[in-house]
Amino acid sequence: MSQRTTLITGGNSGIGAAIGQRLLDKGEAVVSLGLAMPETEHPGLTGYVADLTNPQDTAEIAQEICAKHGIDQLVHNAGMILPNPLADADPNDILTLAQLHLAAPMALTKAALAGMEARGYGRILFISSRASMGMPTRSAYASTKAGVHGLARTWALELAPKGITVNVIAPGPVLTDNFWGIVPKDGELQDKIARGVPVGRIGTVEDIANAAEFFLQEGSGFVTGQVVFVCGGTSLGGLNL
Repeated sequence: MSQRTTLITGGNSGIGAAIGQRLLDKGEAVVSLGLAMPETEHPGLTGYVADLTNPQDTAEIAQEICAKHGIDQLVHNAGMILPNPLADADPNDILTLAQLHLAAPMALTKAALAGMEARGYGRILFISSRASMGMPTRSAYASTKAGVHGLARTWALELAPKGITVNVIAPGPVLTDNFWGIVPKDGELQDKIARGVPVGRIGTVEDIANAAEFFLQEGSGFVTGQVVFVCGGTSLGGLNL
């Protein structure tokens, strides 16, 4: 297999960085796209900065990256939560997160698609959320993450004949800056959430990277249109954060 190049949004930290490191360790190339440059340096790692909630910035960076790099695989990991109960929710939050979770990966995929089709190979992987099944205070987040599943299944059907798979990982609570932005780090609430997870702990970025590594390997070409909940069992019942 020739060296693959993977574009990872939100690749500068957290889940995105963990997935990127797995690929770098295998000798593959990684292009990180986020609000900041990657926190680590590696000969196979290239970083770009853009705000994917801005449609114009997204369109421009998509063209720039795909003109400079032959993107074989795309991991759309970038996300925001914007939590609020319904009484305080802002309808504009749905528009913001629809741009980030749905429109941005569409622009990036369209820019990379011609190259994937020409090579007869591609992997598109979304990082969604267990919250797509519903969670209090997550109107904008849950609805747009649920939309990711429909988008992925649609693309899976369209792109399967071209050797391109499209899949989704839906994590449960994972120890990242996004999580700690809502739950105080190492505090009582974090412990309470951990006790409520059927496996008895909160997930790590490595848990998600394990699943991503499976979907992104060449041998996974017969798996497409799937949503895998890497959630410690929380998709089997309610979870309140």
